[in-house]
Amino acid sequence: MYYGIQIEEFEIRRGDEGEDVAAWDGSAFIGPDEYKLRLLSEGEYDLDARKFETLETQLVGEMPISDFFDIKAGIRLDAPQGPNRWYGVLGISGLAQQWVEIDANVFLSEKGDVSARLDAEYELLLTNRLILTPTASIDLAFADDAGIEIQSGFTSLELGLRLSYDVVERVFSPYIGLTYETRLGDTRELIAAQSEDTSAWSIVAGAKFTF
Repeated sequence: MYYGIQIEEFEIRRGDEGEDVAAWDGSAFIGPDEYKLRLLSEGEYDLDARKFETLETQLVGEMPISDFFDIKAGIRLDAPQGPNRWYGVLGISGLAQQWVEIDANVFLSEKGDVSARLDAEYELLLTNRLILTPTASIDLAFADDAGIEIQSGFTSLELGLRLSYDVVERVFSPYIGLTYETRLGDTRELIAAQSEDTSAWSIVAGAKFTF
């Protein structure tokens, strides 16, 4: 039986308007190679307002379907601004061509609404220890959900670029970088109509580590 914790992002973000946000993205797993139970958590906490901006938790089972890809299914709980949302999760993750790490998921909410997300990441080794990692995440909704300020269509995009250094290889790697977040399509128009920001740049500093 194997188990572990992997934190891909644990960082402070300084936004283009001076706001400070703590952000994380990580998971814990237990199980053999043939089947794993994984708990995933990601979110953002506004250090100035002292409140969560986003908080997402997933509990999924994973099993391999090829040498490079796993299939997964489970549940997800979101605590956004507005009411909480429960979802069913079905997804696939692994290494695509050119060693791009892919994580693609489809979600079915308790209201019966379908949405999807695609995450992509690539590690470019500048040296044996210095790594440049571009990331991208895009969300798509197939129905409106006014309660959480979502309109159908592409809803959000997040891009990141982080430069890390393996102090202890694959165990502890501090990094610095940049992120860009923006709302898209009708969701962007909905947010803008409420005089809220629809995009933001951030400078980030943090670390990734594995237990």
